[in-house]
Order: sequence, then structure tokens, then C-alpha cells
Amino acid sequence: MIEPLIKAKIRTIPNWPQPGVNFRDITTLFHHPETFRMVIDALATEATARKVDLIAAVDARGFILGGALAYKLGKPFSLVRKKGKLPHKTISQEYALEYGSAVIEIHQDACKPGDRILIVDDLIATGGTLLAAAGLFRELGGVVVSVAAIVDLPELGGSAKLRAAGIEVYAVASYTEKE
Repeated sequence: MIEPLIKAKIRTIPNWPQPGVNFRDITTLFHHPETFRMVIDALATEATARKVDLIAAVDARGFILGGALAYKLGKPFSLVRKKGKLPHKTISQEYALEYGSAVIEIHQDACKPGDRILIVDDLIATGGTLLAAAGLFRELGGVVVSVAAIVDLPELGGSAKLRAAGIEVYAVASYTEKE
């Protein structure tokens, strides 16, 4: 099982960005090429099992994973960006954050109707960004078959919300708040 190997390469920063929060810093994993390769291979297995046509990734750490995964699988790659970062015609979705809201966008030609899409991000927390991204691709007629991440934080409820929305969830590692 690769989960213990992956978790050994992820740095936990207690009390950041605020007291009581354990921040899971995946950037340390990128310093270990073999472990990073294991993550991409695991995500590739998920994508292949779901018969995806397109890889989409969420701004910004998701781009690292999504780009590597799309390259490995020879699949098209679409970006989910923060508002105002994409140069062509876009559609956007506002979503709730813990304190306030944010807006993400995709290009109007980010997928074709019927495309089977895997959305990748570094971690799943409250699920707001991934649900908003799924909504955008669905608006274009895409079929979001799965979301995938390195880390799931199930106690924050995001993976449950995604499953309730009919989206399969895959994470290489899972953390409780006490870990």
C-alpha cells in the first residue's frame, strides 16, 4: 500500500493558516521523484479505470498533478482557474469559502459534450472548489466521472458532498484532523 509512503513525504504544519488547523503541505512530496511518480501512477490507474477522455486540474497545485497525468495518459488537459486568469471566452462559477466566496472559470471550449472528465486537485477539503469545477464542466455537457487528489480530509465533508453530487472520489492518502 502506498498511502504510508505518500504520507511520510507530506509535511504537516500545525496551526497554519490559523490556530487549530493542520496544513498538509504536499510540496515536500515533489522533492521525492519516486514518490511523486507513485502518485501519478495511482492517479493514472484511477483515470484509466474511469475511462476518462479529458483531465482537468484546479488552480494552482492541481496543475502540477494534472499536467503530469495528462502527459502520462496522452489525454487533453483543461485548466480550472481563478477569475480573470484565462485569456479567451469563459464561463464562471461562484462558490462559498469558509469565510466569503470565490470565483473559478474555464474556457467555453474546455471540453466537448459527452467528454468523460477527471478533475484533479492537490487535496479535498470542504469540496467547494471541486463541486464548482464539476458544475462548470457539466454546464458545457461534460460528464464528470471522478475527482482525484493526493489528500482527502474527510472530516471536512468535501468527499461526502462530492459523492452526494454523483461524483466518484479518489485520494491517494487520507488524514484525520488528529494526525
